[in-house]
Amino acid sequence: MSTEPQRDDTLTSKEIPSRSSRFSGELRNVTGARLEAEKFLLALASTSPPAAPEYWDDILLVVTELAANAVQYAPGPFELSMRRTFDGVHVVMRDTNTTPPAPRPFHPSQGGGGIGWHLIHTLCDQVSVLTNDSGKEIHVFLPW
Repeated sequence: MSTEPQRDDTLTSKEIPSRSSRFSGELRNVTGARLEAEKFLLALASTSPPAAPEYWDDILLVVTELAANAVQYAPGPFELSMRRTFDGVHVVMRDTNTTPPAPRPFHPSQGGGGIGWHLIHTLCDQVSVLTNDSGKEIHVFLPW
């Protein structure tokens, strides 16, 4: 059974926009998460453009990787939250898998895979994982 993303378009303040979306955990939700992130960035850029053009693409890539990992490794729904910080963007991905992500070796001759977690750590200023009985939260901070 699929559900459409639920949106929270409220602003914590005029200077600090935020956005949260929930997804059912289906493969198509990876695209949905990326589109929600793009809407957030459009709203953010209208009042505070990125300091460098690549920051926009980096945020979209990280959100896509986090959503793809949530769909692949965590059964059930996931939630994406994004908010502006004083010097960047804070992204939180919540899913139902209690196992923290771990780097895997990258073997291109075996069809790829294993590069996402390394990519996230390379693009983000800070990465942390919080686990609890119902799943985990991955917190990443990216420049804007």
